[in-house]
Amino acid sequence: MDISLYYEKRGAGEPLVLLHGNGEDGSYFLHQMEAFSREFLVYALDTRGHGRSPRGSAPFTISQFAEDLLAFLDEQGLKRVNLLGFSDGGNIALTFALRHPERVRRLVLNGANLTPRGVKAWVQLPIVLGYQIASRLKSPKARTNAEMLGLMVHEPQIPPSELAGLMMPVLVIAGTRDMIREDHTRLMAREIPGARLALIPGNHFIARRNPAAFNRAVWSFFQETAVSGEETL
Repeated sequence: MDISLYYEKRGAGEPLVLLHGNGEDGSYFLHQMEAFSREFLVYALDTRGHGRSPRGSAPFTISQFAEDLLAFLDEQGLKRVNLLGFSDGGNIALTFALRHPERVRRLVLNGANLTPRGVKAWVQLPIVLGYQIASRLKSPKARTNAEMLGLMVHEPQIPPSELAGLMMPVLVIAGTRDMIREDHTRLMAREIPGARLALIPGNHFIARRNPAAFNRAVWSFFQETAVSGEETL
C-alpha cells in the first residue's frame, strides 16, 4: 500500500474494525469505541484521504478503500475480524466482505447502499450538482470535493444478486428517517442469507445521535451470533 492508514485502537478481545462515512473520520465512532472496547479490541480507521490518513496516489474509490483495508489487516496480523461500516464505510465493508469473506467474522452494515439510486432523490440531487460544479473548478479544494462527492455519485455498483454469497452473520441497520431509502435497506437485508434488520429511530447518523439504541442493536447481534471458543485473531 502506498500509504499508512491512521487508526485509534482500544480494548482487548476479538478484533472489531469500524469504518466511517464520506467526509468523516474515525472519531465519528466515539460512542462505539467507548462501549465496544469493553469486550472487543476496537480499531477505528481513517479512510484514505480522510482525517489523518494521507490521500496517496492510488485511485479514490470504494474498491481501493477495500484493498486498503486488506493491507491494514495484514499489517496488523488480523486474520479474521468483526466489521462495522457506516454509510460509505458500510459500502467499503460490504465490498470487502464480498471479496474476502474468509476475513470477516461478522458484518454490520449501517446506512449502506448498493447503488447511488439507494439514496433518496432529495438528498442525491444536491450531491450530483455539487459534484458537477466542483469537477469544473481547478483549485485543490475543488478537486478534493469532487473526489469526495464523486464517491456518492458513481459508487457503489453492487448487484443485489451478489449478496447471496455472504455467508457470515450480517446485521443491516439504518435510521427510520435515513437518507437511504427504506425499501433499499430492506432489499439488502432480504437478499443476504439470514441477515438481521434493525431500524433505529433517527436519521442517517444514528450511531452518533442515538448511540444507546444503536449500540443495543449491535450488542444484541453480537451476542446472538457469538460462537464460544472460536479463534478470531
